[in-house]
Amino acid sequence: MKQNNIILFDVPAVRENLLPLSYTRPVADFLVGITTLRRKWEAFMEGVFSYYTAPYLMEKYPMLEAEENIFIASNVIATRDMARAVEALEPGECLVGDTRAGSRVIIALKGRVEDLQRALAGCAEGRLFADKVDAINHVYDIFLLNGRQIEADFEVLTAGREGQSIPRSNTVIGDPEQIFIESGAIVDGVVLNASHGPIYIDRHVEVMEGSCLRGPIALGEHSTVNMGTRIYPGTSLGPWCKVGGELNNVVIFGFSNKAHDGFLGNAVIGEWCNLGAGCVASNLKNDYTEIKLWNYPSHRFLRTGLQFCGLIMADHSKAGINTMFNTATMVGVGVNIHGSGFPRNFIASFSEGGSTGFNDLPMEKFFDIAKRMMARRGRSLSEVDYRIFHAIRELAENYK
Repeated sequence: MKQNNIILFDVPAVRENLLPLSYTRPVADFLVGITTLRRKWEAFMEGVFSYYTAPYLMEKYPMLEAEENIFIASNVIATRDMARAVEALEPGECLVGDTRAGSRVIIALKGRVEDLQRALAGCAEGRLFADKVDAINHVYDIFLLNGRQIEADFEVLTAGREGQSIPRSNTVIGDPEQIFIESGAIVDGVVLNASHGPIYIDRHVEVMEGSCLRGPIALGEHSTVNMGTRIYPGTSLGPWCKVGGELNNVVIFGFSNKAHDGFLGNAVIGEWCNLGAGCVASNLKNDYTEIKLWNYPSHRFLRTGLQFCGLIMADHSKAGINTMFNTATMVGVGVNIHGSGFPRNFIASFSEGGSTGFNDLPMEKFFDIAKRMMARRGRSLSEVDYRIFHAIRELAENYK
């Protein structure tokens, strides 16, 4: 049987809309729910997967094109029925769908790169997918869709499997079948409330005593939940995170820390970030009015239609102790924040400073900080990573 050659492509306009989180990764590697967008497609389709993303990222994330390819929009969230519809496409045919927000999107196309480019230029004809489509078109879609995706991923990942038994030292509220603990995880003296949604605890996670978890929640492998942490629904941690304090509807992509007291809500945090002790981020304006959030392609703050939106922080950014973030603050790549008072609501990449203003962060200092933090997890920057960050630095100049 011929193997599918599946290429997850970034729609350029969507990719730009998802800055600064998309600076450092293809959109398919965004965490939403328990797994990344790529892994959701891999759960429903067999084949060789690769990426079609921004040119400066393709050295690290190359595209493997064959004579016949299935191109899938990387921001579209897979379902089993959608995967079947994609596999049923004829050569040259396109699958389109309507999102819950009312827009029409290209889901997939079978063909060559030239066919995809024509489709993205507005020449797409094809089948209409019957169901509504979930897609990540804005950075806040990540936390808005996260709870529902935890539930969907939980059903797929745990089907026909048994996890660890729940230790008797824990207090369980709701259906124990909605709590899945992978091998090597340590969970003792914790309140696990699955009455509102599932709780998924991955391998080698430690949830320390006194913590309270209310699903839907997903804790990524090797993560640590410190004593007395309160985690509310719609929260996902990627691998190797450490959290404490209070989290509500937060997505942390991985390798990042918010280890101490302080509130974080309706937020998305990238990789290799650190929020110091007492760091807090508002997710609601005092006057309860609609939130505006910085939009990179527009170079301005745009209405979101939301009442709740907190901190959006891209990779390798740091905030010192007692940092206070205003509602809907957007922080770029490689930012170092310190000092008292509220920093501004948009902080450009490779900056350092605080409420009194920001200066450019020299690349040598950025790389030095990154290397020290990554070494704590046994990781290091590759030569390709260095080239990517230099490219991001040049691109970021357009958005200051």
